[in-house]
This record gives sequence, C-alpha cells and structure tokens, in this order.
Amino acid sequence: MIETLEWTDSGVRFIDQTKLPTEETYVVCKTYEQVADVIRDMIVRGAPAIGVSAAMGIALGVQNSKAENGGDLKRDFDKICDVIGKTRPTAVNLFWAIKRMQEKFERIRVRPIPQIKQELIDEAKRMHAEDIAANQAMGRNGATLMPASGGVLTHCNAGALATCGYGTALGVIRAAVEQGKHIHVYADETRPFLQGSRLTAWELMKDGIPTTVISDNMAGAMMRQGKINAIVVGADRIAANGDVANKIGTYSVAVLAKEHSIPFYVAAPFSTIDLDTPTGEGIPIEQRNAKEVTHIAGRQMVPEGVGVENPAFDVTPAQYVTAIITELGIARAPYTEALKKLGER
Repeated sequence: MIETLEWTDSGVRFIDQTKLPTEETYVVCKTYEQVADVIRDMIVRGAPAIGVSAAMGIALGVQNSKAENGGDLKRDFDKICDVIGKTRPTAVNLFWAIKRMQEKFERIRVRPIPQIKQELIDEAKRMHAEDIAANQAMGRNGATLMPASGGVLTHCNAGALATCGYGTALGVIRAAVEQGKHIHVYADETRPFLQGSRLTAWELMKDGIPTTVISDNMAGAMMRQGKINAIVVGADRIAANGDVANKIGTYSVAVLAKEHSIPFYVAAPFSTIDLDTPTGEGIPIEQRNAKEVTHIAGRQMVPEGVGVENPAFDVTPAQYVTAIITELGIARAPYTEALKKLGER
C-alpha cells in the first residue's frame, strides 16, 4: 500500500506528490510549521489526507511545545491550530480534523502534560487508521455501482495519495476490480496541476489496472463514443443539499455525463459532508498562484502580463449527482434528507 503520510519517531513523513511520477521521494516534517507548508504547497493533497495531516501537525506541534503548565500549553495549542487552519480553505476535512483535536484537547487538558502530548499523538494515529478503514468500506459500497466491464472516467486524484491509503473514488475502482469486474479507467489529466496524469495514472499502473490518460477537453468526445460507462470522482466538501466541491473541471464532467445519460458518482468519507453548509454557494473556493497556469515544468507558456484565473475547485450542483458513496452507505436524492439520515446511523 502507498504510504501517503505516516507518523514516525523522526517526524511526520509524506510522499512528495509534487515530484511524482518521475521521482518517488519523501519529506519528513519535524515542526508543525513544516506540516502547514506541506499542506499549503500541495506536497500532500486530497481532502482526507489533508485532514489527517492537520491532526498530525497539531500533535507534532504539541509534542514540541516547551510549555510547563496547562495555560501555556493551551496558548501553544491554539496558535498551532490557527496556523494549520489557514493553509487551505475549501477542504472541510481540514477543519473537521482541527475540531476533533480541539475536542480531544478539552477533554484531557487537566491531565499531566506528557500524557496530553501522548494522547494527542494517539488520536492523530487513530484518525489515520480510521481513514483507511473508511476508504475500504466506501470501496465495498461503491463497487456495487460499477459496471461489470467497461470504461470508468475519473477526474483529479482521489486515490491512496489523496487519503491515508486505498482511496475514495479510486478505492471504489480498486474494490470493483478486486471483485472481478473488468474496469478500464480513463483519467482526465486535470489541469493545471495534472493530478490525473501524474498521480492517478501512477497509482493505477502500480496496481496493474488498465488506464488511459486523456486531456480534460476529450471527456465529452469519449462519452459520445460510448467509451465511458460510469464516472466516479472524490470531493473536498459536500454541502447539506448534495452540492459537491471538487477539483476544477468536475462540474463540466458532470454536465457532460447528464447529457450522455452516464451515471456520475461522488465518493467521499462522511467527514467530507458539511451539514452546516446548506448549499454549495457557501463553500469557499481556493484561488491559487497564477504560475500553476502560466508555467509548465518551470517554463512560461503564456504571454507575459495576461490575465489568469486559477480557482482550485468548482461546485457541481446536486442535480447532476447520481449518488454519493460514503463508508456509511450510499445516498441518493433528495440529498438533504439522505445525508442527514446517513449521519444518524
């Protein structure tokens, strides 16, 4: 299994996703500030992985704290959470993880400082293990929706690299293949960061799952030619009404899928569902550096001074989503009721 991130005695260890697929190198963070940089710079990415990275960053920061009393430790803890919380605004798992660590801290803050530190480390490790188990359950649930054979399109990377292991959308595909289904994956390259061509293709090649990379603007033509039988993507935040924020370009794929009567599935852990945000209109969309669009491998590809838009995500309205796959089960429209019921299980 790909080790996207892990807690080690030396620090939090991440595979450097900016170097894939040509270099398989790792970064070890020894401070919470370094973990924040790793999240911000997309060395680690994907909503579930960002969440667990945040938890490990908080645990690392508290472990390194020099506080000698509870009051000073609380001040350090709050500062660490604030820094981690400012890294990436769209993925709700980041804030879910921070909240969970805050709740844990409040429950144990009167205990001896060494015990507090160890319990926060244990909580972050527990979240890592829970994520893998959730992905595997999600995969089993979603595999039932995949065709017995045929092409499945995915956009961006929602695999082991976007999680602590196994994956969300790719977890569904992996589980379907493990069940004997004959899936050929079409991976959108996913401009401008190329998560599909760099990361999804790399993962699936390692697993021996047949994969074809296509440029983002080929998706509609592939659908019309009958090469795509289903679409499955991940999510960075799902609003209470089923609107889905995912990598920029997802909305276009969903609209094309509806036009061609192809099912469009979203796979995400329940922690990605934000029941406090009524609709996708309330989801903040991260704007990233223009150089991600203007430069490829360090080489400028557009005229100097031209205007550039680089939103990292878009929102797909719930009306385009066939079903939302979680570890707790599968939700179908109307999502406001279905997602709420899942959360009550």
